[in-house]
Amino acid sequence: MTGLLEPLLLAVLGCLLGSFLATAALRWPEERSVLTGRSMCDGCGRVLRAHELVPLLSALGARGRCRTCGGRIDPLHWRVELAGLVVGLCAGWAADGAEAWAGAAFGWLLLLLAALDLRALWLPDRVTATLALGGLATGAAGLAPPMTDRLIGGASGFGALWAMAAGYRRWRGRDGMGGGDPKLLGAVGLWLGWRPLPAVVTAAALIGLAAAAAMAVLGRRVDRHTALPLGALMAAAAYPAWLLTLCRPS
Repeated sequence: MTGLLEPLLLAVLGCLLGSFLATAALRWPEERSVLTGRSMCDGCGRVLRAHELVPLLSALGARGRCRTCGGRIDPLHWRVELAGLVVGLCAGWAADGAEAWAGAAFGWLLLLLAALDLRALWLPDRVTATLALGGLATGAAGLAPPMTDRLIGGASGFGALWAMAAGYRRWRGRDGMGGGDPKLLGAVGLWLGWRPLPAVVTAAALIGLAAAAAMAVLGRRVDRHTALPLGALMAAAAYPAWLLTLCRPS
């Protein structure tokens, strides 16, 4: 029973935190306060009550619609809440103690960045910097990988994508990558070290190809001008990479 406590605690915390992260992803790009202001229906403006703000359960009970006007509630809420739960649960299963909590924090910061990138193609420097500082802090605390690997990962992750972006800009005369993407890969490198980074980039590219194929099948136009959220793709690849790196057999 003791072995289940930490994964369950992290899962519940992740679900609760996911509610805040979803709110941040929706409000922040619109320059609305994340910390103040009551939650309300986007359709009719009715202030939501406490029982309508229970993560996952409220959306399930209301079937994704406002009880007053019937307007659709943005599905980003329950999706981020569910993702936060999964991140916490996986961290608790893959590791324990400080390592589990650090891994959960890594996943939750990646989740916020992914949600913002999907929503607004935006990777705020302050969140990426927090992720990078977290990688340095956990390395200084003695968690694997060693600090040398982390520093090489941070430098090589940022440098590789920055060089690619600069080369594309010089060749094509326009930007092909957001300025936040190299910073994000550098921050990921400070958590994972340099060794998993090629696999992270490869997995992100494969996820992007799969997403583009799905868009084409659904009838959406996909061409060389179609913008894909590389930051979200790298975030989706980086957390499983942490699990594969640190997961220990029970």
